[in-house]
Amino acid sequence: MSDLLTVTTGPESADFTGRDHLALQAAVDYVTALGGGTVRILAGTYEMGNSLFLRSGLRLVGAGEDTILRKCPSVATRLTDDTDWYDTTVTVEDGSLFRVGGGILLRGKCPHYAKQQFVKRTVVAVEGNVLHLDRDPRENFWIDMEAEAARLFPVVTGDNVNDLTIESLTIDGNRAENENLNGNYGGGLFLQDCDRVTVRDVTTRDNNGDGISWQVCDDVTIDSCRSLNNADLGLHPGSGSQRPVVTNCVIRGCDQGFFFCWGVRYGRVESNLIENSGKYGISIGHRDTDNLVRGNTIRRSGALGILFREHPVPLRDPHRNLFEDNLIEDSG
Repeated sequence: MSDLLTVTTGPESADFTGRDHLALQAAVDYVTALGGGTVRILAGTYEMGNSLFLRSGLRLVGAGEDTILRKCPSVATRLTDDTDWYDTTVTVEDGSLFRVGGGILLRGKCPHYAKQQFVKRTVVAVEGNVLHLDRDPRENFWIDMEAEAARLFPVVTGDNVNDLTIESLTIDGNRAENENLNGNYGGGLFLQDCDRVTVRDVTTRDNNGDGISWQVCDDVTIDSCRSLNNADLGLHPGSGSQRPVVTNCVIRGCDQGFFFCWGVRYGRVESNLIENSGKYGISIGHRDTDNLVRGNTIRRSGALGILFREHPVPLRDPHRNLFEDNLIEDSG
């Protein structure tokens, strides 16, 4: 990716000055609106009251361990009026919990199927207990179906954006002060339908959910990263992700280390250290095919070093995967 423009953002002496997600987002939006380029996040701890939303053509670079993006504590409040799929307002018990520009997660049971549903949005205005959203939820959230609004979101996220590089920064999920957010909707770093992404020298730690999760994303490279003490999956190539490459990473203290979701194909997982997983070091299953898993060290997994998830219909099992020269120690 060519650097068309480079700007800095930081607590002081930067092009965009601030210590929160608003300053970071302003820098990202400015650069990508002008055709793409580099945002350098200077050393500092940034309070993330919402996700940092990535854009196509962005190179995001920190100062290594000295650049920390830390999630704010989560809160939750009940809805006091129905929100239909086309509405852009939400009425809650306590609107003071939310800020303009902050993240919001709507959750509750679907009124039609009683299935749990989640929608992430941004608050653009607060009028008492009425919250205005950046766009309609496209789902119905009704008060008799346990609808809630929560301050939950991935710390860094991309949705349908391509050609990204993220490197040399630390994402802190503030696990002690946050509820769990399922890895199909969030993570320290969460990508949805993004292609051609490189993540290098990034630490995701203490997230109450996944460390890094990428869903239906092709050609994602994760190199020399660290996923530490995350509550769920350390690294999670999500359903339908093609050609992931994960090398030279450390995954330590997560419930599961590396999780192949459904239909992950033609990937390479090589030379990684996976330690102290609560359950499994590596898990592979439903229609995960043609992957190479080589030269990894897997130690002290709570149940199994490698789990092959079997399906009652063999056609849906993982096939044609090569596991080679992996060291597995002290499992179970």
